[in-house]
Amino acid sequence: MVKKVLILAGGGGHTGYAQILAEELKGKCELCFLVPDDDTLSVSRLESYGKVWMITKPRHPTTPTRIFIFRLARAFLQALSRVSRDIDVVVSTGSNFCIPPALIAWMKGIPIVNLESRVRFNKSSRTTSILKNFAKVTALQWEEQRHILKGTVFGPILPKRKMEPWSGGYILVASGTYGYKELFDTVSDCKFKNVVIQTGTLDGSKYKKEHPEWKVISFTNKFDELLAGADVVVSPPGGTPIEAVVYGKPVVIVCYPEWTKAASPIDTKIFAEKLNAPLITTLEPRAFEAAVEEAKKREIPVFSNGTKSLVETILML
Repeated sequence: MVKKVLILAGGGGHTGYAQILAEELKGKCELCFLVPDDDTLSVSRLESYGKVWMITKPRHPTTPTRIFIFRLARAFLQALSRVSRDIDVVVSTGSNFCIPPALIAWMKGIPIVNLESRVRFNKSSRTTSILKNFAKVTALQWEEQRHILKGTVFGPILPKRKMEPWSGGYILVASGTYGYKELFDTVSDCKFKNVVIQTGTLDGSKYKKEHPEWKVISFTNKFDELLAGADVVVSPPGGTPIEAVVYGKPVVIVCYPEWTKAASPIDTKIFAEKLNAPLITTLEPRAFEAAVEEAKKREIPVFSNGTKSLVETILML
């Protein structure tokens, strides 16, 4: 009998985990996914692997508490019908989005795999801290995470290369889902001529106007192509720097003060050290230019991929 696996993908880097696992699980089980109801990009990234359903994401960065409570209740109600008893395993990739469907799975006796973030070293994420009490497996990505959470270390969950790397001569500045205006403003004041900026939901028209020679995009399904051709990748901590290392690209890590809940300054520092990447804590053009040049001189680390062993565990549950 074919096992049925439901992966909870909360958007951005969390959907990145879902896609990495889906690539390894494809053909070994029946796959289905839950994604936020306002996240069409996650749908397009995952629909080739299996059925994709949408439910409410309780909290975004600016969601007021009263709205959060309402959205949380709605998410639980929606999850009741989407998390059916014919599902054999539910995988949480992090984000508050995963909590309602994961708890519904637990109530129905479905085993849960609880994945910790790759950028947590000082304190576990709220989602994994909650779900550790209900999960059959809490999957850690680094040995250092044993100090913050009881679980099994599988190694970092890494994507596969989709193409051979090449030199496109450009700097890729990626901000994730919500954008990072201060970072883009700093890059705009630098002397770089060939830059690709990924702005997320932030309006990038200002940078298109100021630098018509630059490529400014919001989102793309061909992000691997951008990584494969970049000379240097600049990003806050998260999925993009790891993916850049997989493609053998030097990385610059940028602190993101508004996202300390996702990665504290201590977490960011340790993450940068693991990737042997210069860390920018103050956004200033000359320091930024120096960090890019320094990144080009540093050795790029090679990590053992934990994806296969985690997938084997999922299939045994």
